[in-house]
Amino acid sequence: MERARDRSIQRIQDLLRQSGFYVSDAHGVRPSSFDLAARRDSLLLLIKVLKNIDTLSREEATRLAELGGLFPAIVLLIGETSGASELEPGVVYTRYEIPIIREETLADLVQKGVPPFLLSAPGGIFARIDGARLRSLREESGLSLGAMAQIAGVSRHSIQLYEEGGGAEVVVVQRVEAYFGEPVALPVDLLERRTAETPPSEGPEPGRSAPRSSDPLRANVFARLQGMGWDVVPTVRAPFDAFTRTPEDDRVREILLTAIGNLRTAQHRAEMLRELARVTEQHAMFVVADRVVRPSIDGLPVLSVHELARTRDRDELLDEIVEREGA
Repeated sequence: MERARDRSIQRIQDLLRQSGFYVSDAHGVRPSSFDLAARRDSLLLLIKVLKNIDTLSREEATRLAELGGLFPAIVLLIGETSGASELEPGVVYTRYEIPIIREETLADLVQKGVPPFLLSAPGGIFARIDGARLRSLREESGLSLGAMAQIAGVSRHSIQLYEEGGGAEVVVVQRVEAYFGEPVALPVDLLERRTAETPPSEGPEPGRSAPRSSDPLRANVFARLQGMGWDVVPTVRAPFDAFTRTPEDDRVREILLTAIGNLRTAQHRAEMLRELARVTEQHAMFVVADRVVRPSIDGLPVLSVHELARTRDRDELLDEIVEREGA
């Protein structure tokens, strides 16, 4: 099962790269809220891959949405089945407000620019109707609401709802589009940021204590960073331990993807964190308790806790990070 998921992740990674995305693979880190981060121009995607979408928990979905809000990024889940049923290509499913599609639907979207038009909801597969377009086509054809209702196989009231932008079952949409020979369904814009995916994250308030951690090393690093004036948002099930950023009112918004641990872990995650920082167009660093001999590992800046303690402010830390990125 895991090898099948690995193959799926590799196919999606290849697809995104062929479609002009820069891609970072985070699925080798356990556990991780997302498997791939991908950027094309200003569009940043965080992608989770599951064979059975029913295995997505509310807690995992919440963490994924929170990360999407922090970067910010569009969050997508790529799946194959729901229980024993195959997911349909061209249909958008949801779990806990996370949009879910098949690989084929992603390929149509990023390679051909063809968005899906169908939504799965309780009761079946639906499409959102372009109400103004439907009304215009009906009136141009001299059709009354009753005549249109007969063509669509629904009630007059349903036609009124469609013309107000309501959703219709896919069979109704097919009848209407077959009659006019033109589309009346609206595309599902998966690459448009939605409020539900971008919850406002709360950084530390002035004078508030640093985020707590049961791990003394993490607690120490969080306190040091906040003391320099950074907002520190701890993460769970992410390739990094904290989303560290300058305050909202800062003139220049800077972000540090901050990982914390030992040198062995830093060596294991260095390439992935460096690529993640490159793809998300942010900075990353790894803070360790060990004495640091080399300023970076595979281009990932590595600082000891003692070096962090000697750093006076945000600007000095950023200068040090940028210098070590090129070391």
